[in-house]
Amino acid sequence: MSDEKGRIFREAWIAGVNKYYPGEPKPGYITPWDETPDWERASAAAVYQQVQDFIQATDGAASKLTREQQGRFVALCWIGQIYKHFADPKPGYVADWADMPEWQRETDCDIFERIAQDVSPSRTT
Repeated sequence: MSDEKGRIFREAWIAGVNKYYPGEPKPGYITPWDETPDWERASAAAVYQQVQDFIQATDGAASKLTREQQGRFVALCWIGQIYKHFADPKPGYVADWADMPEWQRETDCDIFERIAQDVSPSRTT
């Protein structure tokens, strides 16, 4: 299941990059799941799980966060994964929200929304 969760995260990332990135995205930004490095697959699955846990721990009330707050949560969880996998990451990989490019912020917001779509329907049944 974690592979599936990671894949959903990655697909949401690629969709966001294709939607928001100005110009032609770097190939690494849109690498298909099967070609994504192991650390990145593990990180995608971990962040998906963190967002899912957050939504469930709030009984879905996390949906009341602003779009930006949701995106910031995704960004912070991803930064945690970067620190987990890299001893001395490039500053751009761990940039604070205000220092991230707009396309990346919008993509992170979309990722939260995508995960919420997966998690929330169980509350309505």
